Amino acid sequence: MKTFYITTPIYYVNDKPHIGHAYTTILADVISRFHRNSEKDVLFLTGLDEHGQKVEQAAKENKVQPKDHCDNMAPSFLKLWKKLHIQYDDFIRTTENRHQTVVREILQKVYDAGDIYEDEYEGLYSVSEERFITEKEADSGDFRDIKKLKEKNYFFKMSNYQEPLIKYIQNNPKFIQPDHRRNEVLGFLKQPLDDLCISRPKSRLSWGIELPFDSNYVTYVWFDALINYITAPGYNANNEKFDKYWPANCHLIGKDILTTHAVYWPTMLMSSKLPLPKTIFAHGWWLSDESKMSKSLGNVVDPLDLIEEHGVDPVRYYLMREMVLGQDANFTMESFIKRYNSDLANDFGNLLSRVTNLLQKFCDSQIPPEEDASNEGKKIKKNSIKTIDTVEKFINGMKINDAIEATLQYIRSVNKYMEDMAPWKLAKTDINAAERVLYTAAESLRISALLLAPIMPNRTMIILETFGAEKTSLEWGQIKSGKKLKNHKPLFPRIDINKLIKDLNKSDSTKSDLMNVISYDEFKNIELKTGKVIAAEKVDKADKLLKLQVQIGNEKRQIISGIAEHYSSEDLLNNLIVVVTNLKPATIFGNESYGMLLAAKKDKALTLVTVDDVNVSSGMQVYLSLIHI
Repeated sequence: MKTFYITTPIYYVNDKPHIGHAYTTILADVISRFHRNSEKDVLFLTGLDEHGQKVEQAAKENKVQPKDHCDNMAPSFLKLWKKLHIQYDDFIRTTENRHQTVVREILQKVYDAGDIYEDEYEGLYSVSEERFITEKEADSGDFRDIKKLKEKNYFFKMSNYQEPLIKYIQNNPKFIQPDHRRNEVLGFLKQPLDDLCISRPKSRLSWGIELPFDSNYVTYVWFDALINYITAPGYNANNEKFDKYWPANCHLIGKDILTTHAVYWPTMLMSSKLPLPKTIFAHGWWLSDESKMSKSLGNVVDPLDLIEEHGVDPVRYYLMREMVLGQDANFTMESFIKRYNSDLANDFGNLLSRVTNLLQKFCDSQIPPEEDASNEGKKIKKNSIKTIDTVEKFINGMKINDAIEATLQYIRSVNKYMEDMAPWKLAKTDINAAERVLYTAAESLRISALLLAPIMPNRTMIILETFGAEKTSLEWGQIKSGKKLKNHKPLFPRIDINKLIKDLNKSDSTKSDLMNVISYDEFKNIELKTGKVIAAEKVDKADKLLKLQVQIGNEKRQIISGIAEHYSSEDLLNNLIVVVTNLKPATIFGNESYGMLLAAKKDKALTLVTVDDVNVSSGMQVYLSLIHI
């Protein structure tokens, strides 16, 4: 039996899961279900990354120990996977003994091979990414909380494997997918590859796996996390299982962790004398109104909310249908509802309702004895075989949305077949002919349900149960004649978008009051002051950013703000604005930003909050009237 090993990234436990986590895990689940249905021996791995500075910080903020924080966070992921009907085979946590053992073994192996050395390093360190970065990376604006750091650490000779990795990528075009990500990695490797700092002194970070050759240090979180992919199939613990599943068929990742998976991981494996995974596939981001979903922007969609409102299968369907793998996708409730109503309610659901109603009316709720042998019926049968083959090719090519569309096209062709054959009319003159049409339509529904089962496992199962279809074979003619239909509720009732909008409008104020309230004590920690803009200029290589010099009383601050599309530098000069002054400084496109401006936004129009009062000057505290009561 052929094997198939697929992994998701292991998710960081510094915050609760969101739609990005849900998407990747559903995608892996869909692919693994497809391969199981193809009678392959599947290993599907997901899990949690529980070490590192961000976890330690999150634990500190919650006033608990790091391990307790991880134990508190893990159930939220497991709860979501259960809600999403994820059928994983292994759920790994990097705090498990089995994983820590393997990490130490690999570290020792790489160290013994002469690929790890101690050195003092001075350079730029990104706290948010938990790694040292180059000057170029710092200037890109993609990294936050950058500081200069000088300390002794251990380094992995990643540079030794630069040329072997380039050759491997060139000789194995499917190794990194899609192609533009492969080209991105090859472009990155054109520059000299630095060695990788793989330790953190315990004096700075204690929450990690101790180095086997120096107890004063813990392992860099990425060197630890990536090894989970070989821990799960049994590296050095179950050689038979490991040889069976490794190398992995597919590492599914988001594009933001491409470098760690396509450069760090393969070089680590090369040093360890282990085979490389067959494919690393980097998908895009889910956007909200064309902006990346981000906790800081407050536009993260909670998948549990969607599930409670519309059910798990429609959510799974939408996420798989809407994103072209490798590209970004924009999430909106409008597109969700349109996709649901068009594909599921109108096409799939309508066909099911029509066929079952007619079987009840003309066939005493039983499956007819034979299929339609007319030219039209033969076309439907032939098209089913073609669709099955097409869907298989699309799934193997990581084109899930195309596989779904091919199935929907088949469903639409059966709807048209029903319209053309009109069995409700045919029954009046030739009941046997009408029955044959209904058998063909029912069998088409069975095959369509099986093709969509990896995406919608629950509601497609109801369809199969409706027709008494016990076999999961995609071979035509598996519905047994004489089987009694099983009653079911409408699977995809239409969503009334007008009613939904009215309900949302009614509840908006209540929702915002309930979900966005903060205490007075929380508010009073925010420091607002007036400031005068004394200089402004565009930030190099950033079309949307302006660099402002703001006089706040006796203090001058630099603030980077994304308002260049709305204001010119000249427009801002001498304006008295309101500034949040007690935010931590951040580095944006290589420029320090110390503060945030207040602005109001309606649709795409943005207006700064300014003060136009002769009695108000720069540096004055901004209060709510509540404070003076």
